[in-house]
Amino acid sequence: MKIAVMGAGAVGCYYGGMLARAGHDVVLIGRPQHVQAVERQGLRLETQTFDERIRVSASTEGSAVQGAQLVLFCVKSTDTESGVAAIKPHLAPDALVMSLQNGVENADRLRALLPQEVAAAVVYIGTEMAGPGHVRHHGRGELVIEPSKASDDVARALIAAGVPTDISDNVRGALWAKLILNCAYNALSAITQLPYGRLVKGEGITAVMRDLVDECVAVAKADDVKIPGNVDAAVRKIAETVPGQYSSTAQDLARGKRSEIDHLNGLILRRGEVLGVATPGNRLLHAIVKLIESK
Repeated sequence: MKIAVMGAGAVGCYYGGMLARAGHDVVLIGRPQHVQAVERQGLRLETQTFDERIRVSASTEGSAVQGAQLVLFCVKSTDTESGVAAIKPHLAPDALVMSLQNGVENADRLRALLPQEVAAAVVYIGTEMAGPGHVRHHGRGELVIEPSKASDDVARALIAAGVPTDISDNVRGALWAKLILNCAYNALSAITQLPYGRLVKGEGITAVMRDLVDECVAVAKADDVKIPGNVDAAVRKIAETVPGQYSSTAQDLARGKRSEIDHLNGLILRRGEVLGVATPGNRLLHAIVKLIESK
């Protein structure tokens, strides 16, 4: 399968690297420093079970999606429109564009901009870019994808590449479940610059996280979202399975970059306002992260 990864950061490089390692024709589209490193010495994929350099194509240009059957769309939520603009003229008519992004609205935003089939995916992984062309995997890595014409083939390819993958009819609920995890951890990790394992040991933090989750669940219920599984257990599991992980929001703020907070806690407070649900905890964290960004 020919696969393009639009937005080859930590998430895109991990999944692109795993698929390339399994023999697929993968091109990573990302920033110049990462592309140059990959072109020189391959993508270094450092996981809990192996540390390898994988030969993979890389480009800074959206035109590199040309001919791809599958496009893993991994740009930040803040860059969705600009990312689409870069690839739209070059997409094959029958390409499947799969959103591996944070938040719950990105697949719908892609569908409004592209004639190609779009599928949402929910990503559960701990990764970071440890340097140019070097992705470090801290744990997990499973995907939940929504049904599409190619979803069976894509799921089989991912599973064969070592990526646990499920197809679900309730991806909206799964996206909200992931959003709730992000709202519980991301801003707190960003403000404190602490990894999840240390964060949850802080005095009063588990109670704060419980309040955040309760607000999110109340908004989801008012929005008629059916959240699968046990949300409280899922929140606890994150700190247990990836204790050394810093949130993507924490990584963004540490690098002086704009974060996705408007699409995480910010979405909860906006939907809460529309639906008449109070979200003071999420509002406070959103405001603090925005203040830090403004520095």
